[in-house]
Amino acid sequence: MRIPQIKAMPTPRRRLLWILFSFFVLGFRLSPIMSAQQNAKTPEQIEWTWEVRPAHPDPRLPNVLLLGDSISRDYFPIVSDKLSATANVYLMATSVSVGDERLELQIREFASMEGVRFSVVHFNNGMHGWGYDEEHYKAAFPDFIRVVRKLATRHGVLIWASTTPVKSDDENGPTNRRIDARNAIAASMLQSASIMSDDQHALMMQHQDRHSDLVHFDTRGAELEGDQAAALIKAALDTKTGYGSDQAKQGADR
Repeated sequence: MRIPQIKAMPTPRRRLLWILFSFFVLGFRLSPIMSAQQNAKTPEQIEWTWEVRPAHPDPRLPNVLLLGDSISRDYFPIVSDKLSATANVYLMATSVSVGDERLELQIREFASMEGVRFSVVHFNNGMHGWGYDEEHYKAAFPDFIRVVRKLATRHGVLIWASTTPVKSDDENGPTNRRIDARNAIAASMLQSASIMSDDQHALMMQHQDRHSDLVHFDTRGAELEGDQAAALIKAALDTKTGYGSDQAKQGADR
């Protein structure tokens, strides 16, 4: 069958075909742009990471990681001190939110840099990334768990720390309504993923007078958070699925 040439067609029909062809090509060009806009990063004005490792890790002890944000960073010294004779305690804190592809890249880079696996990973992410709605947070949370799990040893334990309340709502940032929604999303996925829970939210709801600013807590508040986290981590290390049967297999996991 002979395909008619555009030049041989009447002018109105030729013009119509050019218009249709232009829309067809433009659609292909715009679709990646539109997709990128829908999945665009929404960084905060200031983004940061903060990592701490033991000065002299003891190879006889298990490794523990606190993975979170500035809240985790505040109670990290308490946990590290409480577990000083029990574990090598590491910290990775970041402002990057679940839903941002940079989070996985940062975690992978941290794992590569440290070169160790963790018998317990105590983790949280929920106080940043308010440019991502809760549907986005929910969709991305399973991948977050998957990446965190790769930090642990074969029989390592994951402990999710719920996001703590804020002193008052910031409509351009954290609100207790949205924190509750994110905690509910995380809680709905914990049981099926066999992940323990450290309910830092419930703990600090009893100590709202300990806020040092909108988000963070004072020294005593951080001590309360660290005491609870350390106790749960210690209990996890004492179980068969924690340090007890796991340490001998660390070499095979590396």
